[in-house]
Amino acid sequence: MTSFFSVVYIIIGIVTLSLVLLHSGRGGGLSDMFGGGLGATAQGSTSMERNLDRLTIVFSLIFVFLTFGLAFSLTP
Repeated sequence: MTSFFSVVYIIIGIVTLSLVLLHSGRGGGLSDMFGGGLGATAQGSTSMERNLDRLTIVFSLIFVFLTFGLAFSLTP
């Protein structure tokens, strides 16, 4: 069971890293390549950026819970 969660942990970590890298910084980011910078509204963020924020938060929380779960399951 621990090996299954370890594989899921690695996959979630890679997805979380990818989502963080897609965020636009000061000068834009990888999300601009996919159309994230085209529809900037007066509010400062597009719906794509808000959805990217939500996905990043969800995957980050899953990553944190898996970290604690694996840490508690691996300690004797």
